[in-house]
Formats: sequence, structure tokens, C-alpha cells
Amino acid sequence: MMVMDELRQENAALREGIQHLRERNAELEELVKQLTARLNQNSRNSSWPSSRDKSRKPKPKSQRKRSGRKAGGQKGHRGHTLKMTETPDEIIVHQPDSCDHCQHALPKEQVGETVGKRQVFDLPPLRYISTEHQVHALTCPQCGEMSEGKFPADVTNPVQYGKGVKQLAVYLKTEQFVPYQRSQQLLQDLFSLPVCVGSLQNFMAKAAHQVKPAVAAIKGAVIQSDVVHADETGFYIGGKRHWLHTASTPQLSYFFPHAKRGREAVDAMDILPHVQGTLVHDAWATYFLYETEHALCHAHHLRDLTAIIENDEHEWAQKMHTFLLATKAVVDEAKLAGDTCLPSAIVQQIEHSYDAIVADGMVETPPPERPPPGKKGRPKRTKSRCLVERFGKHKAAMLRFVYDFNVPFDNNLAERDIRMMKVQQKVSGCFRSADSAEQFCRLRSYTSTVRKQGQRVWQAIGSLFDDTLLMPQLTPV
Repeated sequence: MMVMDELRQENAALREGIQHLRERNAELEELVKQLTARLNQNSRNSSWPSSRDKSRKPKPKSQRKRSGRKAGGQKGHRGHTLKMTETPDEIIVHQPDSCDHCQHALPKEQVGETVGKRQVFDLPPLRYISTEHQVHALTCPQCGEMSEGKFPADVTNPVQYGKGVKQLAVYLKTEQFVPYQRSQQLLQDLFSLPVCVGSLQNFMAKAAHQVKPAVAAIKGAVIQSDVVHADETGFYIGGKRHWLHTASTPQLSYFFPHAKRGREAVDAMDILPHVQGTLVHDAWATYFLYETEHALCHAHHLRDLTAIIENDEHEWAQKMHTFLLATKAVVDEAKLAGDTCLPSAIVQQIEHSYDAIVADGMVETPPPERPPPGKKGRPKRTKSRCLVERFGKHKAAMLRFVYDFNVPFDNNLAERDIRMMKVQQKVSGCFRSADSAEQFCRLRSYTSTVRKQGQRVWQAIGSLFDDTLLMPQLTPV
């Protein structure tokens, strides 16, 4: 009898051990699956930038449909080449010295007939120009008193830099992201002009101060816009992690640096709390805290769906991927036809298909099982489950581009605006101080807006140093 009891106890212990091993094996299988999915991440199926692909860079797979045409210029395409100017700055005449037939010397004073001409476009000699301002004194013939002339208002020091030097320094920093030391080297190499780093920083500070009215106007215009794009990215100030926030439209850009990423920073930017139009974003939870209409970026969703298709082989993800692209094609075709909205019957059909795919996804990706009693924490959901729940929860935001033709399919506009900060980081690294980061963001808000509106950034920066601030267009054209 004692032997049977011992065997039963041993059997129960073995069963418990086997169950523990099964649970542990399931956990390890899930971990391996997650790690494999992470290793398979690239710029095509996640939000990774292409620079992180490195040796695992995938073969490009464009979402565009093939046109059937050969690569390169098409028949009937008008080429572009240099064209002669009607008003050349200099004309050099080349006359023959002697007759090509009898070798007789030709008179130099003879006026020839133009039989051909060619033009060369080149740069003038690069050197700085020094202008001396002299104040003279004159004696009045009437009273005999002496009067002195006055220096121009912007000439305040015995020796100083002019507008052109300041304009170029700010352009190199804000538009070409050239570090101060390299700008200093460029000015020395091209113009033999010695400019210290401190002066370059002062030029930036003055430009950032002068542009304040324009940036304040841009901020107000963004708030009043019908569609606003929002995004954020990390960058560094003094070696510490900070965040760059942006709110933009096709004609306006506004950048704002902050030490935090969440609502405190977005409230400090003081744009999104006042937006009454549609806010386009990437489904970051903070953006949903603001009471306005939302539209989500499907460029993100297409990449996430691609990852699920490749790693999990879920049918719902393939259906949703196809559905989004097909719906976009329907909307684009209607826009090309001059329509301002889709017929209600087509909208209902789109909604029905959308709901059916989400329902399939809920079945195909069941929620995680409840943890055993005593185990704390929320059960972890798979990426596929999280995504299908997002599609189910935010249907109106997902289909906003269907309901409103003014709302785009993606948030690429904000991503293109904010990408320049990443370029700046790669070229120049982090900012030394919060003041320099704020100055840079203020000037980028201005120059990005000017460029979007087709105006010359060079002239706009020049206007910051001669008290003729070039204001951008603040209302849609």
C-alpha cells in the first residue's frame, strides 16, 4: 500500500513537472518568435529608417503598380538643357587675324559680322568686399559752425561683417546643416574671410530673434488650418535625450523642441489643443487626448501589415493590406475625375468590407489567455492582435481619407518635414544648448515654410538682416 502511495505521489510530481516544462516551452517558443520577427525588421515592414537596414537591407518592393513603360525618358518627353541668356554679362569678340584663303592680314578696326556664338556660365572670382564709411565735417558758410555726417544706422562698429556674410552663415547652418567649424573653414577657403565661431553663433541668434513675428504668424495659421499633420522624433541637447515636435500643413511648418515627449510637451507647443480641423498622425496615444477629428497614417499600417504577413502569415493582414491600397485607388480615381466625395453606396460598401476584415482578424488573433491565479500583470498581446484592435477601435480615423478628400492617405508630409532634423543630427550631431536648439527650430519653421510656398530661401534669410522681414503666405491659395 505504501508503494502505491509513493508511486501516485511520484506520478503527480512528474505530471506537474511536465506541465511546467510545457508552459516554459511555450514561453520560449513565443520568445523565439518575437526575436525572429525583430531580426526580420527592416524599413519595408516597420518604422525603421533605411539607414538601419545595413547589410540586411531588403530588396526594394514598391507599392506602386507597374506602368508597363520602359525605364528612362519616354517618347515625346521634352528634355532640359542650358539655354542661352539674352543679356550676357560680358561679350568677347573673336576675329580672324588673317584671311583664311590668301593669308593677307585683316584690319583690326574692321567691324565683323556675327556668324556664331557660344556662352559659358561660370562663377565670379570669390573674395570679400570691404567698404569703408567715412564721416566728413563741413563748415556752414552762414554761421561758421561745423556739422558732421552720420554713419548708416546698421554700421555701429569700427569693423564689422556685412549682411551677405551673415546671410550665408545662417543659410549654411539652417539649410545645409553645416557645423560652425566647417562654415568657418568654408568662408576662409572661398573668400579668405576670417570669421570666428562666436560670430557665427551671434548671426544665428540675431536671425532667430528677427524671425519671431513670422514664426508666431505661422503658428497661428497652422492652428486655423483644416488639416494639420503632427509627428515627433528624438534628438539630443547637451548629450541628453530631447524631442522635436512638429505641426505642419502643405504650406506651413512649425517645429518645437522639448525635454519630454508626452502631453506636457504637446501642450507647451500650444497648437494641438486649439486645432479644430482634422489631426493626421501615427496613432500615438497622446494625440488622441485632444478633442478633434483624427486621421491615421496608413503608410505605418502598410508596413506593420507587411511584417505580420511575413512573420505570422495571418490572412486578415493580407486582406487589410489589399483593402487599403484598393480603397486608396478608388479615392484617387474619384479625385482625378473632379469629384469631392464618394457616393454613399460606395462608402457603405467600403465600410462593410472594412468591418468584415476586422471581424476576421479578431477571430484569427484571439486575445491572450487570462494569467493563472496569483500571477500579476496584464497578459501580453501579440502585435497582430494590437493592430487589429486598433483597426476596430479607430474605424472613423482609419477611413477619414474616404470621408474627407482633403485628408491624405498617410502622414508622410510631417515625416518629410521632421526628417531634416535627422539629417542635421547626422551632419552636425547634437545641440550644445537649449537656446541653440530653439533658434534652429525657429529658423527651420520659417525657411521650411518659405520653401514650401515656392519662395527663395536665400532672399528670405537676407530679409532678416535688413529689417524687411519677408512674411510667408498665411492663408491657403
